[in-house]
Amino acid sequence: MALLEVKNLTISFGGLRAVDDFQLTIKKGQLYGLIGPNGAGKTTVFNLLTGVYKPDEGIIRLEDKDITGLKTIEINKAGIARTFQNIRLFKELSVLDNVKVGLHNSYPYHTLEGIFRLPGYYRMEKEMNEKAMELLKVFDLDQEADYLAANLPYGKQRKLEIARALATDPKLLLLDEPAAGMNPNETGELMDTIRFVRKEFDMTVLLIEHDMKLVSGICEELTVLNFGRILTQGKTADVLNDPQVITAYLGE
Repeated sequence: MALLEVKNLTISFGGLRAVDDFQLTIKKGQLYGLIGPNGAGKTTVFNLLTGVYKPDEGIIRLEDKDITGLKTIEINKAGIARTFQNIRLFKELSVLDNVKVGLHNSYPYHTLEGIFRLPGYYRMEKEMNEKAMELLKVFDLDQEADYLAANLPYGKQRKLEIARALATDPKLLLLDEPAAGMNPNETGELMDTIRFVRKEFDMTVLLIEHDMKLVSGICEELTVLNFGRILTQGKTADVLNDPQVITAYLGE
């Protein structure tokens, strides 16, 4: 059974079809890539999958559960987490507290416990701190736990955003151009990080990316979008050698 199945996904803005009849099937454990020229509709697909937009048509199923049109928080609780092309951290909070934000789905406590600082509040805070530190150690960020997120180097901010997404305990992780703004060394480290996340967290990953070295190095299958429609889908090597794909990128 597919982990994610998308059928006939369509959305228009002002009469313009930004995504038209999009289809996608991702199996559990896959590293899957979504590529295409600027403006092809890739981030719009992510916004549809995560409830930022509601589709005009189509169905989105996660583990055979229909999540089409649900609110973002409901989709996150169902098991989809994401990062963004432009990093969206709570930069005024510490590195530790950024990860703890992601843990609140799994560690709810009653409002009164928080207001009156009852024993349940302190117990929950202790458990969340411990879990957050475990995640930070995975990404070699535990030594910066007390730093403001804004003070981290760019590459570490990327890692922190992934750690926060993983704190929600997702089944599917969406990465929107995680290598954007990175130098070659940082991109290499990112590739290792994504492989590690897949193995250690038994994670299924769907990523948008323009860096073809990263795509060819980690993605098993690709879907190529152009003008909101699927240009081609299939094994990575086959797709990257497809003349249609080459033309689409050269014409960007």
